[in-house]
Amino acid sequence: MYICICKAVTDSAIRAAVCEGACRMRDLKACLGVSAQCGKCACDAKAVLEEALQQQANERVISIQPMYQQAA
Repeated sequence: MYICICKAVTDSAIRAAVCEGACRMRDLKACLGVSAQCGKCACDAKAVLEEALQQQANERVISIQPMYQQAA
């Protein structure tokens, strides 16, 4: 879905930027141009950014949980 019409930025592009290290709106503005023109996309872009960061954090927690074997 398009988040920023001015720069043709999609939610997928924002998620990809998060995977590459973007963690703030200023990072999205620098790498994708989000909210650099009219600014109407800022709220939606921030929501996608926060969702992607939360998902990334959840994936990290899942991947580092120890696996315990039950005694037979």
